[in-house]
Amino acid sequence: MAMTLHIDIVSAEGHLYTGQGQMVYAPAVMGEIGIAPRHTPLLTRLKPGDVRVDPGNNQPQQHFYVSGGMIEVQPFKVTILADTGIRASDLDEAAAQEAKRRAEDALANQQADIDMAKAQVELAEAVAQLKVINQLRDTR
Repeated sequence: MAMTLHIDIVSAEGHLYTGQGQMVYAPAVMGEIGIAPRHTPLLTRLKPGDVRVDPGNNQPQQHFYVSGGMIEVQPFKVTILADTGIRASDLDEAAAQEAKRRAEDALANQQADIDMAKAQVELAEAVAQLKVINQLRDTR
């Protein structure tokens, strides 16, 4: 029997996932990380993107979108505290496309009354959501 990790993914809205898994993949600020049982302790920030949980036993990976947050890794436990999070299957592609368009328009117009940093964050989140949707579509 393979070793597993206890995995908790939570956001301000509530628990997204609690359970066991053989691997967790997360979008750390410095690049994607993969966490297996007995991983060295780690605490780092997450950027918007896809968190994948591999439950093992030939079960399909579970995908979650996070807009950022923190990940804490202990040898047999992973805790993800997401700013906001949602199951990837619940993402709305049309809403993400519209958010991307609005953010691109705001950046292109560069009006003084528009918060440019906010528009850049919104664009990064929308692009990350669309990437997660496309990855999920490709795995089906």
